[in-house]
Amino acid sequence: MSETVYNDPQLALNRIYTRGGDAGETSLVNGRRVGKDDLRIESYGTVDELNSVLGLARVSVAEGMGAAPGLARLDAILLRVQHELFNLGSLLATDPGELHPKQPRVRQAEIDQLEREIDECNADLPKLRSFVLPGGCRLNAELHLARTVCRRVERTLVALARREEVPGEVLGYINRLSDALFVWSRWACTQLAVPETLWEPNRAASAVNNQNS
Repeated sequence: MSETVYNDPQLALNRIYTRGGDAGETSLVNGRRVGKDDLRIESYGTVDELNSVLGLARVSVAEGMGAAPGLARLDAILLRVQHELFNLGSLLATDPGELHPKQPRVRQAEIDQLEREIDECNADLPKLRSFVLPGGCRLNAELHLARTVCRRVERTLVALARREEVPGEVLGYINRLSDALFVWSRWACTQLAVPETLWEPNRAASAVNNQNS
């Protein structure tokens, strides 16, 4: 059990600005100074962006729970994922080999949990006959936005992994999370009883104009 327990944050954020980054550099957790355009900074910065989008989605979940109490399940999942993403950010903000034994990180257990939730929610969904467009409802669109940001995290991590060591669980977690966000976006529509928007290639202007000519 001890190896799955992480240290609590040791922070004192009394002063928000330090001027230390005014020259375009910042410090990793282990103290090394790097440029703010470094791939490692880009990777955990994009994880932070993803976390913010999930926060927005949770606001929509809270607003929809009156009409769809089942969304409380999704709220609990998204909150857990937000914590996991902060754990992931801690890992990415530290040079390989410099991680403290109890420093927060993601492990196979997080991936396994996402897979269980994907399977459980997907079992409630109708089979797809086309690709899905974002926007069946606001929550659906926000979860699709989170999915696309998650894919951007993945692309950045793949680039980082070509240069430095990136634990396999990191890529596995992000890849699985993007799948989960897709399923949750569809599941949100079923809970809110709104239809999904399916891709119809012949709704394009070129196809419509050809049919009317």
